[in-house]
Amino acid sequence: MDTTQRTEQQRSAERRRRELLEAADRVVLRDGPHASMNAIAAEAGITKPILYRHFGDKGGLYAALAQRHTDALLASLRAALDAPAERRARVEATLDTYLAAIEARPQVYRFLMHPAEGGAAQGDQGFDVGKHSAPLLRRMGEELAQVIGERLDLGPDGQRQARVWGHGIVGMMHAAGDWWLGERPCSRQELVRSLADLLWGRLAAAGDRSGGPGF
Repeated sequence: MDTTQRTEQQRSAERRRRELLEAADRVVLRDGPHASMNAIAAEAGITKPILYRHFGDKGGLYAALAQRHTDALLASLRAALDAPAERRARVEATLDTYLAAIEARPQVYRFLMHPAEGGAAQGDQGFDVGKHSAPLLRRMGEELAQVIGERLDLGPDGQRQARVWGHGIVGMMHAAGDWWLGERPCSRQELVRSLADLLWGRLAAAGDRSGGPGF
């Protein structure tokens, strides 16, 4: 097989994978954590064994969907952090970006963060929520830590401190957002202001890192 044929086959496989993920997204938007492999296969117009051939099992499909949505969310968070505005405004915009994302697609959020709610009732093998969602939160924490470490002067142990902050902020956003999405005790704007108030003291005091892009 020549290089041109291999390249075309790779493109075809990538295109087919995107189509299957889009079909899975449609089912997840409808069914949330109860989305089943049977329903996704039917939406894609294929048999379940073909779906397994592409993703292995529901865990493999979950991982692919998680990467797809996390990539998009991280791009949005970075855009909010890079916006030309005062630091406090960018902190609030970043918090709001996360909350707006889970509010706009709550079924997708529940599928990604509470997958154990579905599965067995639909004939699929259930899987542990922590095993699959924890790496997603960890990735977000590391990404935020990198941004903080690049931009803020946190002293001689700044990189470790940046990781503490990055994972701490992501944990706060996740826990508060999960509670808020379930109970809706206040408006999104009120929650953003309250969380920003909680973070602001130390963030306001930290100086920009010399030679960095600034925070």
